[in-house]
Amino acid sequence: AGTLTALPFAAQSLESVSSLHVIEHVGLGRYGDPLDPSGSVRSLKELARVVRPEGRLYVSVPVGRERVCFNAQRIFAPETIVREASLALRSFSLVDDAGRFHESAALAAANDLDYGCGMFEFAGAGA
Repeated sequence: AGTLTALPFAAQSLESVSSLHVIEHVGLGRYGDPLDPSGSVRSLKELARVVRPEGRLYVSVPVGRERVCFNAQRIFAPETIVREASLALRSFSLVDDAGRFHESAALAAANDLDYGCGMFEFAGAGA
């Protein structure tokens, strides 16, 4: 048993880890989890901790103007996800506010979005 902020896996033990639209909710208490202002960051760091050096971490979160939406989720600037993951970014793709998919997008392409979807692929530490 574990939580996303305390996974029951050894460091650098997993080949592939994915978190699809989860970390934006951690720490907001909406789903019975404890309130934790840094819950999303702690979750991202925990996911990165368990990925092998040759492994991959896949993360998708809402992206755009960074903020917390009351009783819903966080919206992240893509740079925040990259900085806090502390892993090598291999690719970033984006669905914009109009529903258009942008493969291999620049992180800055999400800066003015209201509610986009950012998809990140990271290489494990040391890869």
